[in-house]
Amino acid sequence: MERIRTLIQNNELIIAPAALNPLMARLAVEIGFKAIYLSGGSQGWVTCGTEATITLPEMAQIAVGIRTVTDVPIVLDAGGGWGDPAHIHHTIALTEAAGFDVIEIEDQLLPRRFHHHVGVEHLVEPDFMVKKIEAAVAARRDPNLVIVGRTNALRLESMDDALRRGDAYKKAGADMIFIHTRIPEEMRIIGERLPGPLMIFAPEDGFAEFGIKPDELAKLGYRLAASSGSAFAAMYKAARLSYQSLLDNTIDPFLGKGGAVAAMKQARDTAGLAHYLQIEKQTVGPIKM
Repeated sequence: MERIRTLIQNNELIIAPAALNPLMARLAVEIGFKAIYLSGGSQGWVTCGTEATITLPEMAQIAVGIRTVTDVPIVLDAGGGWGDPAHIHHTIALTEAAGFDVIEIEDQLLPRRFHHHVGVEHLVEPDFMVKKIEAAVAARRDPNLVIVGRTNALRLESMDDALRRGDAYKKAGADMIFIHTRIPEEMRIIGERLPGPLMIFAPEDGFAEFGIKPDELAKLGYRLAASSGSAFAAMYKAARLSYQSLLDNTIDPFLGKGGAVAAMKQARDTAGLAHYLQIEKQTVGPIKM
């Protein structure tokens, strides 16, 4: 797999779907994605907490599991970076040790507030975030680690204010800027007024009916689009439907009759069962049924 720093030098938008465990990562690669996103938001829901309660060692452990089965580049949603500028040095060290390709750091107040999930932001002053970005750059030992400076300032401030934050984070050394918006016209303005490379969230429903297409985003300087929760939402809905069908003594309408067995076989293929069976065949003899 190519590193993200190499991929973003091309004139294309890299879409990174949320992958929260090794199987999801393998599946994303199998489908054809070039990178994956370890979403703090989705991982927070998996733990029945929020991203405000997720710790750096937890995220690092997930990355180690993913890295053992695939070399796909992993984008880390690091929230506020788990601390002040001094703490950022530890964050970067563990990020690199865990094998992440990208770390996305937000100008969120720490400790994180749960308000974030209902659209209420608590941001640090831009000057303080600049110090955190500078600390991240100073702590970096792997020159291929991409540092993203993110702001959700558009929820609180004007476009000009958000752009000033983005510009300041770029000057502080961030390799990529992420001004969060899900509005196509705002994406255009950001792309026209800030130098690339830029990061954005992919639309929740994908780009099929979205107001701006991946090739247009690429022309505007966007190089990375993280799909933060769509795969998690699909997993949640499918599991809920399966549980309900089992309780109600009905056939799961999503899987259909016999679908569970077929899907399980596909999952075993993705997980690499054939590879392990081949090793056993070569080392302990043929399987005896």
